Amino acid sequence: MSISDLIAAAGDRLTPTERRLARAVLEEPTLLAFGTVSDLAGHVGTSRPSVVRFATKLGCAGYPQLQELARSGVAEHLSRPSQRIRHKDETLAASRTVLERALGGVFEALADGRLASLAAPIVRANDVWVLSGETSGAGARAFHSGLTMIRPHVHLIQEQSSGRDLSSAAAGDVAVVFDFARYRRHAFHAARTLADQGVGVVAITDGPLSPLAGLTDNWCELRVPAVGPFDSSVPAVAAAELLVAHVAAQLREEARERIDRTEALWAATETFLP
Repeated sequence: MSISDLIAAAGDRLTPTERRLARAVLEEPTLLAFGTVSDLAGHVGTSRPSVVRFATKLGCAGYPQLQELARSGVAEHLSRPSQRIRHKDETLAASRTVLERALGGVFEALADGRLASLAAPIVRANDVWVLSGETSGAGARAFHSGLTMIRPHVHLIQEQSSGRDLSSAAAGDVAVVFDFARYRRHAFHAARTLADQGVGVVAITDGPLSPLAGLTDNWCELRVPAVGPFDSSVPAVAAAELLVAHVAAQLREEARERIDRTEALWAATETFLP
């Protein structure tokens, strides 16, 4: 049963606050699908207990079950850019609110030692293999660009050449995978194959329902909002930059020396205009 059906079935049993929650969920399904209890409560201007009571009123065991239903609903429908064009008419202020909330969520996702856990295998790895889907490509490219400046043996994998490139991967390496719903078949299968070969996996994804979360314990959950018809690249790029910065801090002199050598080469070849 869909969220809309559950709300319709609850009917006049909903309180005024619960009706506001229902309206928010129907107007912006991704808020429920990928947000926390606090996100939804803050958006509507109510309390966390009210959100939990709303979930139970709809017949769910709690917020996580309601969220799971929402995720299954939005994965196919609202992930389509054409549907977003039909149903969303965002103002600049609304987009700013969405992006600020998503950026705050990046810092929450990487708090409490999570950033250090994600970075540790990247610091130690012999080779780093960077994989991504389409939506997450900006984050993967930002990560690859920054990481190549501070350590060697970093490879951004393109789908058309992945078989050839990944044939060199081995135990002691790490694959860093960026992907969000709708998940790319290639990114998942490549990551799973590498995991089966003993390559460590670090996943930047959008929650425990992501197929990437099943490949590794070392993953983080980012909320990826839509800005206009398309998913925002801001959370993935922000996470990539924070991850590179943490790796650089761990590598210290090695990172500094590599940056200096690169800068010297750029100067010698007059890479940039004066």
